[in-house]
Amino acid sequence: MARNDHGDDLLTYDYGPDLLPAPGGPLDMWRYRDLLPIGTGSVRYPLAVGGSPLLCSPELADQAGIERLWVKDETHGPSASNKDRATALVLESGLRSGASVITTSSTGNAAIATAIGAAACGVRAVIFVPDDCMPSKVELMRRCGAVVFRVRQGYRAAFELSRQASAELGWLDRNTGVNPLTLEGKKTVAFEVWEQLGRRAPDVVILPVGDGPTLVGFAKGFNELRACGAVPRVPRVIGVQATACQPLVRAWRNEPPAPEDPAGTAADGIAVPVPSIGGWTVDEVRRTGGAFVAVSEDELRAAGRILAGCGVDSEPAGAASYAGLRRAVRDSLVASNEEVVVLVTGREVSLTPASASNGAVFTIDADLGEVLSRMGGVDLPLPT
Repeated sequence: MARNDHGDDLLTYDYGPDLLPAPGGPLDMWRYRDLLPIGTGSVRYPLAVGGSPLLCSPELADQAGIERLWVKDETHGPSASNKDRATALVLESGLRSGASVITTSSTGNAAIATAIGAAACGVRAVIFVPDDCMPSKVELMRRCGAVVFRVRQGYRAAFELSRQASAELGWLDRNTGVNPLTLEGKKTVAFEVWEQLGRRAPDVVILPVGDGPTLVGFAKGFNELRACGAVPRVPRVIGVQATACQPLVRAWRNEPPAPEDPAGTAADGIAVPVPSIGGWTVDEVRRTGGAFVAVSEDELRAAGRILAGCGVDSEPAGAASYAGLRRAVRDSLVASNEEVVVLVTGREVSLTPASASNGAVFTIDADLGEVLSRMGGVDLPLPT
């Protein structure tokens, strides 16, 4: 285990071409296990993760004003978002170590992925979300058997409370950015793009950014491909945030921090006022020669409509990448003749109403004592 300049944990390997799989065979995230920290033995995680399609759409390319566009559609996993990859690797590690409870904080999608994954593994899930988390997402977590704490003080307080509970109660910590396994899971998207493009790198990759690990993981994947001798360079990376909540855009522009309004955007999945690995994320963008862009609510809505018209269903945060591409082209950050990959990170997911639910939801202040008090009357039953 190494550390980067910001003190973040960083997993490294003895890089070489022998760590990469031979062409052919099923495309899923476990295909790259020689570049994942899971060791030998059968994979125990029961849900299919990875192998999402890379779509070529001349119509989407034309509407964005470029010639070559690929859409990496991450909406095909168990929870319909790219959060499934990080969840799968953390739970795989937890199953091997005998973990019985997993915790995370989230604005929504990572929590849903955790609840679904934990239920499939027979692991208990305790999840912390901001009080304004979408009720439909909270209900989905509950129906999966999770105990959900809605924290009145917002996302950052939920994050800190989840970490405190993990440290003091010995729960498996899935929190994005602080558990290095989350980056390791997310980097497999880069490996898949490389293979799906015929084992080469695109010119530009554009993706939504909240806390930062999706972007950092993607850059890490291509950095590792380069270290293995598979590609000569890392693609330029462009991160996209909503105008209402754009702390990383400001940091990249060397602007002072300003008040953010996470409730002011429909893209709740990237509405993070204080990103967990913000400095690392900005550094990775600069190292690739990339950029950050902010997109308005109108741009997000338009992107969602255009994607849907071409057969790609996405939530606002997932559509942010395509909105960001259109913005980047207008701002001359992407040339019309460059090959671009946009990452659609998720779509809305629903669950058939259960006849009986074994989860629970509480609204609390950011206090571990209140968590313990509320859980005193909760049996944390194993999901059925």
